[in-house]
Amino acid sequence: MGTPEFALPSLQALARCPAHQVLLVVTQPDKPKGRSLGLQMPPVKELALEFGIPVMQPVKLRGNGDVLQAFEDLALDAAIVVAYGKMIPDDLLAIPRLGFINVHASLLPRFRGAAPINRAIIEGCAVTGVSIMQIDPGMDTGPVFLQSEVPIPDDEDAVGLSTRLSKLGAGKLLEVLEKLGQGGMTAVPQDESRATAAPMLTREEGEIDWSRNVRSIHDLVRGLVPWPCAYTFLDGRNLKIMKASFVLKDHDRTFGSLHREGPGITIACAGGLLLPEMLQLEGRKAMDAAAFANGLQKKELLLGKARPF
Repeated sequence: MGTPEFALPSLQALARCPAHQVLLVVTQPDKPKGRSLGLQMPPVKELALEFGIPVMQPVKLRGNGDVLQAFEDLALDAAIVVAYGKMIPDDLLAIPRLGFINVHASLLPRFRGAAPINRAIIEGCAVTGVSIMQIDPGMDTGPVFLQSEVPIPDDEDAVGLSTRLSKLGAGKLLEVLEKLGQGGMTAVPQDESRATAAPMLTREEGEIDWSRNVRSIHDLVRGLVPWPCAYTFLDGRNLKIMKASFVLKDHDRTFGSLHREGPGITIACAGGLLLPEMLQLEGRKAMDAAAFANGLQKKELLLGKARPF
């Protein structure tokens, strides 16, 4: 059970491993995309079809007799969940012999929820990892079989970290399944006193407060790609900042002032300067800082709120 690209390494690892047989893939329904609003398959469905694995795409799980019957008929040993996107109802949880096993992209109990990778970067964490856990009725509250930790480099964004964790999670999943098959692994309950949440991202979270510390703004930029992206406003138009670096520096510039300097630009923040590397102004294509600077008619501009109507 999975939907986005993050789930692909786990499905691929299971489908290629001679010790396992993937009997069914459950993923989200196809969704309209692009200007034509043509239906697009989830990445997991595309890969499942390449392997010749049957696919179900229920709109909902709760009260769905077709899904319940399919799970019962398959006499499953285990159901694997990797970024599926829906809570698993109790009647389904009871069916597989070994239960539902989840690949979660954080070191639980930290960052329970839909956006653990993004939240770890936004909060400036130096490390994160994956947890292979047993699903229970709560939101990522089940006991944990195994965890693996990785550092988060200062220049890594959510896309790069997601790719690394998806591969790490696939390998650790196989390790857990092998030990479970041998009867030699027990899940350990989470420490509730250390639990934190990683709720779904919202577009509003992306608006940059230029009075914040430059390091935290840099973390926001890294953590919000590819969606919704950190953004500000230039002459009332939305300006996304998709990649940046920063320098710690004392200055007397107005927070949010953008300066054209050499081949690029700087933006004044508390404690330093943000150095955008990839930007996109509303109505235009994304461009690097040099191209953006070349298009500016003034050497200094003030970024801020949208122009009121």
